[in-house]
Amino acid sequence: MEDRHSSAGTAFGASLRGPVRGSFPGVKASALETDLLRALDRREIEVLFQPQFDCRTGAVVGAEALARWQHPTLGEIGARDLFAIAERAALVAPLSRHVVARALEDASHWPDDLTVSLNITPEELGDPRFAADFAESIAKSEIAPQRLMLEITEDLLVRNIEQASAALKALRGLGFRTALDDFGAGFCNFRYLRELPLDAIKLDKIMVDGIPGDTKALAVLRAIMALAKALDLSIYAEGIENDVQRATIKAEGCDYWQGFLRAQPMKSEEVLALSRTARGRGHG
Repeated sequence: MEDRHSSAGTAFGASLRGPVRGSFPGVKASALETDLLRALDRREIEVLFQPQFDCRTGAVVGAEALARWQHPTLGEIGARDLFAIAERAALVAPLSRHVVARALEDASHWPDDLTVSLNITPEELGDPRFAADFAESIAKSEIAPQRLMLEITEDLLVRNIEQASAALKALRGLGFRTALDDFGAGFCNFRYLRELPLDAIKLDKIMVDGIPGDTKALAVLRAIMALAKALDLSIYAEGIENDVQRATIKAEGCDYWQGFLRAQPMKSEEVLALSRTARGRGHG
């Protein structure tokens, strides 16, 4: 989930962010939770998409769906803070369902060769009914499971790797693809790579910070790349912000990337427009 650059909004800058995720100075948590419930009822939570590019051709291959909340006084609240608020309010499940529904609705207008990445929450994977319920909801949409990448994070899996593995195996059997997100941000439990039915890993922004000048960072990146390739996993790099980083990950064998170098999170129609331009097809 690439959401580290979102600010607390136009009214409160990132420097005023509270020390606890999902908190804001001078704003009561209970008030935010009440506001969120109303926002869900009024469909005020929107979904933006972070385009993903092919390292080899430069073409747009898909996008990651990211939730945004345009709060009436705080301005834009990004996905990480939004889900932290939802967790305190016991609204993670309805928020996640809302985001998935909005993402599928928007991406239904995209061509079949563009994929959609969806972030899966700990609460969802911990529910034994999740795989069946999720598959049923996707079946009602116009998007084939093969176009969807389900992203899960390491901290999520610590809670119940057996349940997570069972759910992912069931979904993968139906055609969904799976990715281990934010790889490198935590403790990189390699047990997950061995036991989970994965198709890809997404390298956290910290994995590309400092490359290629930092020799240790480059050595770690090369080792992770080699491991992923040995396991036949596709490799996505997050947080690419300059041409040097992009050239380096391409040279080291990365498959796909996303980042502010070419595109910030944008509306669905902007992703579609970008994909149709020469630049979006990898030319220029």
